Amino acid sequence: MDKIKKASNKNKTIWNIINLESNKTCNTNKVNTLNINGFPMSDCQKMANEFNKYFSTIAKSINTKQNKPSPNIVGNYTPLYYLTQSLKNLFPNINLKSVSTNEIKNIIKSLKPKNSSGYDGISTKLLKISSPFITSPLNHICNKCISSGTFPDRLKYAVVKPIFKKGDKTKLLNYRPISMLSSFAKY
Repeated sequence: MDKIKKASNKNKTIWNIINLESNKTCNTNKVNTLNINGFPMSDCQKMANEFNKYFSTIAKSINTKQNKPSPNIVGNYTPLYYLTQSLKNLFPNINLKSVSTNEIKNIIKSLKPKNSSGYDGISTKLLKISSPFITSPLNHICNKCISSGTFPDRLKYAVVKPIFKKGDKTKLLNYRPISMLSSFAKY
């Protein structure tokens, strides 16, 4: 009972206790084997390469399917055609203003305190805790990015993890990718 009273998210804590007591705790995201071309594969590096190949090419195959006539047609145009035509129009100039230290503090305050992190290992929970010490340097970095019109390449990196949807766990098509970004890239 104390665990529930002390929890910041009481509903989640209650469900964790229920799942623990009913032996429903298991790591459903761990991939033990994959079936590739009819052969089982359990080597982690090879499985990671297969997921990478699958996730990087799936968009191309979806795009190819969308170029064929489909119920998604708006007027006489597919969404992809409509979008490419729209992007040919010039956009007005955007004038971005410098950000203040207060704005940075408020943005960090608004982030959900989660333990998950991107490649840098810094969670939003850690970001919130260290906020008083890093707000000023972050403010300087943000304003430099705005004045130079660049977004740091390292903040574009993501850790991509396969998440099981449903069906046969050994088939690649039953997984979807999630991208775990750096906490700094989120704001």
